[in-house]
Amino acid sequence: MTSDAAATAWVPDLTGRNRVKYLAVVEAIAAAVADGTLKPGDRLPTHRDLAWRLKVNTSTITQAYREAARRHLVSGEVGRGTYVLADSAEAALFALKEPAGESGGPAGAPAVIDLSTNIPAATGADTDLAATLAALVAEDATGGLTAYHPPVLLRRAAVAGARWLAERGLTLRPADVLPCAGAQQGLLEALLALAGPGETVLVEEVTFPGMKALARQLRLKLHPLPLDRHGITPEGLDAACRHTSARVAVLVPILQNPTAATMDDARRHAIADVVRRHALTVVEDDVYGGLTDTPPLAALLPDHGVVVSGLAKIGAPGLRFGLIAGPPRLLAPIAAEAHTTSWPMSPLMLEVACRWLDDGTIRRRRDAQRAEIAERRRLAERLLGRALPPSPHQWLPTPGDAEATARAARVAGVEVVPSALFAAGRERPAAVRVSLTAAGSRRDLAVALERLAPLLAPPLAAGGAELW
Repeated sequence: MTSDAAATAWVPDLTGRNRVKYLAVVEAIAAAVADGTLKPGDRLPTHRDLAWRLKVNTSTITQAYREAARRHLVSGEVGRGTYVLADSAEAALFALKEPAGESGGPAGAPAVIDLSTNIPAATGADTDLAATLAALVAEDATGGLTAYHPPVLLRRAAVAGARWLAERGLTLRPADVLPCAGAQQGLLEALLALAGPGETVLVEEVTFPGMKALARQLRLKLHPLPLDRHGITPEGLDAACRHTSARVAVLVPILQNPTAATMDDARRHAIADVVRRHALTVVEDDVYGGLTDTPPLAALLPDHGVVVSGLAKIGAPGLRFGLIAGPPRLLAPIAAEAHTTSWPMSPLMLEVACRWLDDGTIRRRRDAQRAEIAERRRLAERLLGRALPPSPHQWLPTPGDAEATARAARVAGVEVVPSALFAAGRERPAAVRVSLTAAGSRRDLAVALERLAPLLAPPLAAGGAELW
């Protein structure tokens, strides 16, 4: 379908979708992107034309396109039209969905429970930010927080970040820690500095959607590395280093997304040996590491590893606070671009993050997440009848095509993510990713898992190696 054809031919079928018309249109756009009906660069019908075809008000379509743009599915350009974005399929994972119980389809259809997005679990009333803001006001400490952040605040953040990473088992000087506006921003900056356009970057064979989106934006070629239940294999990494020109690998050694694999000690040392032998640079995404007691792989690679970490997955995604850490030779080219690393950070959120790191709030929130994840995992093991790794997300085998299972789950009232959105190569494992922490409560999670269980492949013997 050409862009011009898409502008006149695509008309969504709203049957069975959200009863709120503009949200039904947004759902239809997301579905059309996911199944390939709408492709990157396709131009959507004009507001007036689609309104006429669907027999709705033009304002409904305007509202739908605005919401689709907010979810990073499309981009509207004055005078040119509304176009599908290149990273729409991955962006659909982060679209803000209605809470469970509020976005059901037609009468009698189950309300959809979202298990597709990796977000921290709700653990009760959250008053931490209110308390911190009240303290700032009481201390008359808000005056400089609407200006550019002073260097002293960035230094304070680097010190707090270095202390946090030391607790994780990675000892660095504050000078070797660079605060940034979230882990995804940190990963972008690391790749901008360490890999040039057109280069090959090694990644796990199923990798997180944010990595795929960055690869398109930076024009990087992704080379998939084989996985087993302990992460990438040393043999696969060695072969990739010998047969490609790759200088950089982006890895998630702890609670890998989507598979939840964590490298054990033997695997960590074997991978580190291969990295050193080939002088590879590892950019380690450690966003889930704080949920475990496992230190970053970079602790074994003091000269070859850059760690990108943050607070989003351990209980504070709204702070947009991240860290890039590593040896001076790797950190220097990243730190040189201050306008794209530290400048995008909000001074207010930076101040809050520093206080939470210093006063123990982050540790308390992390511990609450760990406890909630443990409870939800036990619930999932009981309802699904299979052993699961201690992770907020789970990689569950399907009896056949993962996309078909995801569609069937949606009909049953559960949102999950099929393997295609994670695949770095051509292989599409028969599996879906499920986030145990996305449901608003354990009760909602139980309902969702009861609906999902009949759609999954039957469990094999305990051991958690069903996909390998």
